[in-house]
Amino acid sequence: MYNGILCFHKPQNFTSHDVVAKLRGMLRQKRIGHAGTLDPMATGVLVVLLGTATRASDDATGHSKTYLAGLRPGTVTDTQDIWGHVVSTNSADISAADVEAVLPQFRGEVEQIPPMVSAVQIGGQRLYKLARQGIEVDRPARNVTISGLRLVPDAAVSERDFALEITCSKGTYVRTLCHDIGALLGCGGCLSALTRTVSGPFRLADALTFEDIEKLHRAGTLEGRLLPVDAVYADFPAITLNENGANRVVHGNYLDSRHISAGTPPPEGARCRVYLPDGNFYMVGITRPDGTVACHKTFFAKE
Repeated sequence: MYNGILCFHKPQNFTSHDVVAKLRGMLRQKRIGHAGTLDPMATGVLVVLLGTATRASDDATGHSKTYLAGLRPGTVTDTQDIWGHVVSTNSADISAADVEAVLPQFRGEVEQIPPMVSAVQIGGQRLYKLARQGIEVDRPARNVTISGLRLVPDAAVSERDFALEITCSKGTYVRTLCHDIGALLGCGGCLSALTRTVSGPFRLADALTFEDIEKLHRAGTLEGRLLPVDAVYADFPAITLNENGANRVVHGNYLDSRHISAGTPPPEGARCRVYLPDGNFYMVGITRPDGTVACHKTFFAKE
């Protein structure tokens, strides 16, 4: 069984669930998940978790992400993208300078109203399920952070579209950003294309396709292309245990400075990577009020 993280290049017209289902069949492995869902029409980086790495699913979704998005001014749809039903069109002649002029208003912390095609729950029901029934409900605005937003003049998009590079926090809806930019331009707008190029430490240049994975699996070399699960926690401080600490931690005991051969535990309430004396990643630890380190989440493989 494979254990690790796969940086996958999702093709268009596949849901994230479709990707997991196909990989389960291809690799003959049930324990596969993903982090950071991509819509079917989107392409690019999808973080796939194999084996014990599935335990990191919650943490792997929290990283900032970068997208290359197509903005189509003058078209408004019910899904805020070109795959929806057109609500209105406007033939206004929008220039790159016009788009550049409004972008500063969308940088930093901004409010977004989740689109009706999102998975947000209102009253216990998913918005996209209500949308399929033709029902629209009020949605509270949410704060998101857009740390990078720029026009990319030379990107390969349709002649009628503008390419935007967007770096944003978890929970940002790029389709809504395009919709809101179009509204500020006065002509409306929607998302026309979307590629995720970066998700935390994972980049599109390193992503594997279905074909790549199948060849590597058949050749027995896929293991070498997997990233270790601790890549998700690369920003956490690290401590390495001595033999005494290793013996304690496998029995669920707390750790203190006597059990650490390298590194320093973080302040109270903060998390750290914990390694065994042989260098293998064992768990994410958390510092308790008394300064000892307890297990927050273990990645020890019993298989």
